[in-house]
Amino acid sequence: MLTRINEGVQLHHQQGRREAARDLFAQVWEEIGGDLGDPLHVCVLAHSMADVQDDVHEELLWDQRALAAADLLTDDRVARAGVPMSVAALYPSLHLNLGECYRRLGDLDRARECLRHARAGIGALGDDAYGQLIRDGLDTLARQLS
Repeated sequence: MLTRINEGVQLHHQQGRREAARDLFAQVWEEIGGDLGDPLHVCVLAHSMADVQDDVHEELLWDQRALAAADLLTDDRVARAGVPMSVAALYPSLHLNLGECYRRLGDLDRARECLRHARAGIGALGDDAYGQLIRDGLDTLARQLS
């Protein structure tokens, strides 16, 4: 299932085929049982689906789903799936995306709260390209909120 979700991510990020990615994600969402599916699949899929939304309100709903699913995950489940990070390392990105949605919606207090949550968990990020991407995103959000 993670391979199929990754196919959608590639459609979006590598090929610029946002609508095709959204269609694939919608199909996979049905297959996993929506919010009732495996929390790892729900988290990864919702996090990815948020990125292909045209409306920020829809993006926010998907980001909220991803965060709720992350709360149900264990490090053991993530490791069994071959994901090379802890559950704690997911939270800075999830909170960053939520903060960005709230900023775009004009709810700056909630955006700042998400930024605080993301920064509180930043120690779980590795010293790698992914960790730097998230740190840079948090710095950008902080500047936009000042």
